[in-house]
Amino acid sequence: MKIKYPKPAVLEYYDIEVGAVYHFHKKIHKEQVMEFARLIGDYNPLHTDPVFGEQSLFHKNVVHGMLLASLFSTLVGMYCPGEKCLYLSQSLHFKKPVFFNDNVMVRGTVQSKNDSVQLITIKTEIVKDNVVAISGTAIVRVL
Repeated sequence: MKIKYPKPAVLEYYDIEVGAVYHFHKKIHKEQVMEFARLIGDYNPLHTDPVFGEQSLFHKNVVHGMLLASLFSTLVGMYCPGEKCLYLSQSLHFKKPVFFNDNVMVRGTVQSKNDSVQLITIKTEIVKDNVVAISGTAIVRVL
C-alpha cells in the first residue's frame, strides 16, 4: 500500500514577498515526545520521567526544544518556500518551556531576500498562548 503524504507548497522565489507570514498550528502530545526521545536517544528525565518532571522547576515534563525546533523544517519544507527549498541555517533561542498537550503556532515571517543568490531570511517563532517560546532565524535558498 502506497502512503500518501501532504503536498508541499511550490513557491517561486519571486512569489515570496518580504513581510509575508506563513504559519500552522500543532498540538504536542506525550506520545510524540516519547517517540522523539526514542528516535534521537535523549531520555533526559526532564522530558520523559513524570516524577522527575514534577520535582523540577517546571513541576511537569518539558517538551524537547529540538523537537519543537524541528517544526521549523515543516514550515520551510511545506509552507515557504515548500518544495523548492534548501535549508541552509537556523539559529535558535529557547525562551519559554512547552509541555505535553500544549498547542503551539509555528510562524515564519520573511525578513529579507537576496536576489543574486535567491536566498530568503525568515524570522522563525514557536508561539504558545501568544508568547514566543522559541525564536530564531532561518536562511533558505529557493531552488
